[in-house]
Amino acid sequence: MKLTSHRTSRRLRPRGLVAVGLAVASVAVLAACAPASTDGVVSAPSGSSSAAPDSGTTLADVQKAGKLVIGTEGTYKPFSFHADGSGQLTGYDIDVVTAVAEKLGVTPEFQETQWDAIFAGLDAGRFDLIANQVSINPERQAKYDFSTPYTVSHGVVIVPASNTDITSLASLSGKTTAQSQSSNWYQTAKDAGATVQVVDGWAQSIALLEQGRIDATVNDELTFLDYQKTDPSAAAAVKVGATTDDVSESAFTAVKGSDSLIKAIDQALAELKADGTLASISDKYFGSDVSE
Repeated sequence: MKLTSHRTSRRLRPRGLVAVGLAVASVAVLAACAPASTDGVVSAPSGSSSAAPDSGTTLADVQKAGKLVIGTEGTYKPFSFHADGSGQLTGYDIDVVTAVAEKLGVTPEFQETQWDAIFAGLDAGRFDLIANQVSINPERQAKYDFSTPYTVSHGVVIVPASNTDITSLASLSGKTTAQSQSSNWYQTAKDAGATVQVVDGWAQSIALLEQGRIDATVNDELTFLDYQKTDPSAAAAVKVGATTDDVSESAFTAVKGSDSLIKAIDQALAELKADGTLASISDKYFGSDVSE
């Protein structure tokens, strides 16, 4: 089983994140001026984690402070974003971590920042935890503590609804796919023997597929589920032809030494799973349970 990064594979998406150059220039502004949530959950303009300097964040630290300070983007739909109209901070990750904070008996306080600065913010003690689809990999595990995964996703091969030829990754040999060159799916398609047309991201890939100009596109299952949920009419024209061996697991991330906090979060996630809360939140955003 090969673990891949959610965050890398879906980096280019139809909703258009702020360009990298603007992101670097605006990190400080966003960190200082994060908008307030309207749902009773604090999205503070500034703050710091509950931990003592140069140590992990303990459960006692968080409970003494009465809050769990959480780093998130706020621009990553459907995981962490501001709802149209109300402008409140919402999303799959936001709902899950809010439910976890409630189990811990503390208030979630969100610090919004760009993805490129989110680990630096955790390292600097700006927040206790990252909730932003951080995928688990060996490099990150060497530096950070991770909760049990709350998102599990496979790679999928998307084909026209009428297609009967592509039923496995090997079926892509000699076919044409469209992939972002910066994503891991580009190499997956190349390794399968496909001719890959380079595009900016999911929106272009799916447009070319619907126009019949390519045979397939390889992407993350969550991207496809989100597409089905938000635009079911358009999504009816395509289907999952095959599933890859790539599996990505995303978890909450804390600095090393946060053992007691992570243990408490794992217990909260287990309870939320047992009582159906995780499945319910998953269905709200994806129409499917992506927590397992």
